[in-house]
Amino acid sequence: MEGPRSDVGRWGGNPWQPPTTPSPEPEPEPDRRSRSRRGGGRSFWARCCGCCSCGNRADDDWGPEPSGSRSRGSSSRGGRRPESRGSTVNAAGDGTIREGMLVVTGVDLLCSRSDQNRREHHTDEFEYDELILRRGQPFHMVLVLNREYESSDRIALELLIGNNPEVGKGTHVIIPVGKGGSDGWKAQVTKASGHNLNLRVHTSPNAIIGKFQLTVRTRSEAGEFQLPFDPRNEIYILFNPWCPEDLVYVDHEDWRQEYVLNESGRIYYGTEAQIGERTWNYGQFDHGVLDACLYILDRRGMPYGGRGDPVSVCRVISAMVNSLDDNGVLIGNWTGDYSRGTNPSAWVGSVEILLSYLRTGYSVPYGQCWVFAGVTTTVLRCLGLATRTVTNFNSAHDTDTSLTMDIYFDENMKPLEHLNHDSVWNFHVWNDCWMKRPDLPSGFDGWQVVDATPQETSSGIFCCGPCSVESIKNGLVYMKYDTPFIFAEVNSDKVYWQRQDDGSFKIVYVEEKAIGTLIVTKAISSNMREDITHIYKHPEGSEAERKAVEKAAAHGSKPNVYATRDSAEDVAMQVEAQDAVMGQDLAVCVVLMNRGSSRRTVKLHLYLSVTYYTGVTGPTFKETKKEVALAPGASDSVTMPVTYKEYKPHLVDQGAMLLNVSGHVKESGQVLAKQHTFRLRTPDLSLTLLGAAVVGQECEVQIVFKNPLPITLTNVVFRLEGSGLQRPKVLNVGDIGGNETVTLRQTFVPVRPGPRQLIASLDSPQLSQVHGVIQVDVAPASGGGVFSDAGGDSRLEESIPMASRGGA
Repeated sequence: MEGPRSDVGRWGGNPWQPPTTPSPEPEPEPDRRSRSRRGGGRSFWARCCGCCSCGNRADDDWGPEPSGSRSRGSSSRGGRRPESRGSTVNAAGDGTIREGMLVVTGVDLLCSRSDQNRREHHTDEFEYDELILRRGQPFHMVLVLNREYESSDRIALELLIGNNPEVGKGTHVIIPVGKGGSDGWKAQVTKASGHNLNLRVHTSPNAIIGKFQLTVRTRSEAGEFQLPFDPRNEIYILFNPWCPEDLVYVDHEDWRQEYVLNESGRIYYGTEAQIGERTWNYGQFDHGVLDACLYILDRRGMPYGGRGDPVSVCRVISAMVNSLDDNGVLIGNWTGDYSRGTNPSAWVGSVEILLSYLRTGYSVPYGQCWVFAGVTTTVLRCLGLATRTVTNFNSAHDTDTSLTMDIYFDENMKPLEHLNHDSVWNFHVWNDCWMKRPDLPSGFDGWQVVDATPQETSSGIFCCGPCSVESIKNGLVYMKYDTPFIFAEVNSDKVYWQRQDDGSFKIVYVEEKAIGTLIVTKAISSNMREDITHIYKHPEGSEAERKAVEKAAAHGSKPNVYATRDSAEDVAMQVEAQDAVMGQDLAVCVVLMNRGSSRRTVKLHLYLSVTYYTGVTGPTFKETKKEVALAPGASDSVTMPVTYKEYKPHLVDQGAMLLNVSGHVKESGQVLAKQHTFRLRTPDLSLTLLGAAVVGQECEVQIVFKNPLPITLTNVVFRLEGSGLQRPKVLNVGDIGGNETVTLRQTFVPVRPGPRQLIASLDSPQLSQVHGVIQVDVAPASGGGVFSDAGGDSRLEESIPMASRGGA
């Protein structure tokens, strides 16, 4: 079999060289005292609190600012933390605590998962002990003081992020207690009891997202004190779809539950007529995933000042989830050779991928569109954006910005593959995320497309979006970002060109309903499939839809493509393919219908080849030619049987077939042309829970698989993963004989209660795209606790013997 078309190769061979260290050292921090003079030479208290600027003391009277109180990074991998001073305090430059000073001896951020803060901010599912907040929403904290708080005392909270925090960039936030801060930041005393001071702190709805370091300054008659930095006082701040002032606000609670808080989902694949589905473990709350998401922003070198803008964050994530340009998370590979990594079909979730990237700093092999989209959903949901995974069936890949899918044939209507650079993917998976778009004219808020699969560059970088779905629907291809490319994916026309005797090409057929035939996502609050085609395009063939197509094409490289169309079409054609199972024989059938009042004779050609889901095809391995006579109003069919022995040598990853059909009507000169793709179904894994599931107690699951092929599957690998249930686990089980049934059992210990999804996959060189899932309803621990320790290795790998084997 010939190799796939060369445009796949650039994804298969990744040119990057991994960094010598996962996270480079930050630049040396400038002298803090020189920085403090940028504010016009005013003291800290003069800058943060006007009432404290009346003193006559010079800045130096306050002594040097304590070292170790500034941040050097936003995440555990983004840079070195300042050394913690523990219980030691810093005052007046010499460490002396003067009598009467207000000293902060402790901070309680009330950050337990069961505390009010985490519950009110919808972050209680994160397997973290730190305080995780959503911006634009208040939280509570307690300062422990060395004496009672007095009305003359002044307290200010400081939040710092990045290597060089600056007030003007929002990376150094000063919040004077009892006074209104800037841009929505403020802090108020809610209770003063003995040495405890309870505060209610409001964060800005425009705050930078990331990990902040917290320190506290006090001023009293006896002098100034600053609390040294303590890693236990780090605070994560995320986007907030519950906050009406946040650009990512979503005004539907069921949407927020599904698109922000749901840790698993369905991803659809296959063809429009044969839709397959797989469960994906997003795992956005698993321990380490939030740090991985912030590390992605650091790795890209995204300025901290831009991390409060969801448009900018989405664009960076789109670029960084693929490895091209920037050593991002996943290496794309469509060659079918995955021997140096993991077959994209074998992944069952994002957690293993993201934790590997965080741990090593190396791009993870390998991904294809649904893997890129699954990881993107994880990252954006983790950061607080409402996001869903979307599948577009018959998705066009326009390579020449013509906004049409151009397919070239010779004089006998046989495809000219060397000219067919445009391709139609059986399916393509990307993401929708919800946000306002203040950078666009009004009317383009709402769902935005973000696509991390590296197909074409955008402004020289392999990224795509965010692009307003409303602009796609109406053909407004001049709207940013990447609207022409996405419009072509969902609503371009398929244009068939035939070579003429003089070597020129003529349009012989335009298929108007062949692209973007069905666009789906997982439905809210169920595992059903939701058709969202209507939000991407007007009804096919409607005046509004045709207007959108023509408006878009007018901005393409072939604005006059429709001027040369001929029409005389009274013979219709459709293709029917049975539900084919991998390893079995199959048949395809072409039905012709004469809708005219005259007799018609059709010369029909059928060419069958194997295709990658990206539309890249192998050579024709079977063809049929037949002449069919049709009386007025009559129909007839041509059937092509295909045996397993015929297609087995040509199988490629995911095992799809492409049927090219072309025909010529003798009497009228009408040309018939159609491309039909159908997939070969693979079996599912059967998962059964053996016993009840309780937090902290060992539970067992049984997995059963029957090999559908008459050949041995070699080097079989199972994967098992489920948020709150099982960290990613890889099981090497060896070979499975032809038509053999095998059973294995695995134990796991749930760490979080509630309904959970345990997902498994099987992969071998001979068979992939085999999955299974089971819902596990986990009861709380008998002691009343709802969470268990989620520590342990991020990825476990072991070789295991089969529990049992059986015949067919």
